[in-house]
Amino acid sequence: MRLYTIEVNDKAYVAVENKNKKLVTLDFLGIHVNDMNELIVRYDELCDAIRKALAVNENAGMEAGEYRIKAPVPVPIQDMVCLGVNYHDHIKETVDVLDFTKKKDAVYFSKRVNRANDPDGIIPAYDFVDSLDYEAELGVILKKDAFNISIEEAATHILGYTIINDVSARNLQFKHQQWYRGKSLDGYTPMGPCIVTADEIGDAHDLAISCYVNDEKRQESNTKYMITTVEEAVSELSQGMTLKAGTVIATGTPGGVGMGMKPPVFLKEKDVVRCEIEGIGSLSNTVG
Repeated sequence: MRLYTIEVNDKAYVAVENKNKKLVTLDFLGIHVNDMNELIVRYDELCDAIRKALAVNENAGMEAGEYRIKAPVPVPIQDMVCLGVNYHDHIKETVDVLDFTKKKDAVYFSKRVNRANDPDGIIPAYDFVDSLDYEAELGVILKKDAFNISIEEAATHILGYTIINDVSARNLQFKHQQWYRGKSLDGYTPMGPCIVTADEIGDAHDLAISCYVNDEKRQESNTKYMITTVEEAVSELSQGMTLKAGTVIATGTPGGVGMGMKPPVFLKEKDVVRCEIEGIGSLSNTVG
């Protein structure tokens, strides 16, 4: 199932894609939720009803020009949890800035997301940021609380997956030592275009992932090269810390970021950044 947050006449709706690739709001299907966070929490309760309603209304759906696609989880219920340096090629390319070549454990940090940026939203070019960078990442959305769960149990807590661009102000990231501020400026979390449920994704650790800047390919990899898997991260994070339903986890970026180029090449105004993940889609954001 492919789940969207869309805007129609300045009002937000949760929608689902039907077999004809058209979007149908849950309201139209007679299923009422306030927002995506409510659907996430109630997904196991509502998923069968959604599928049945789609089958009955198989010819329903809006035309593309009738709505605008928003970030699927516009306001995450908690700060986003992120994995740092979770691909070996990213570790290698950034060794001159931060040396993680000897790391043995996952690197975790959090990212403030007051509101996720839309799949076609503008990435702000703040005048105090001189090293704006991109990071294409697989995002994971949990559908139920996770606490002290095993790696084997983790899959049953995952609703699905999305694309995240972990936009980063490198000068702030390293100025403050902790990465929080440099990752958390408003507009720095483009997300979308949808949530693809885990059953439709299949193997989340065999998805092509790429990023383009002005149609120049900068990142090209596969999620199979993650060092810490999705299930390992969910399990480890849940040890002694409750991950609430609706938690969004960004699983790290592969090599090819601007900081890792020789010399570094950072984003500038009017640059267009497009992140793509196999089976999910793409999000394209302009710096402005």
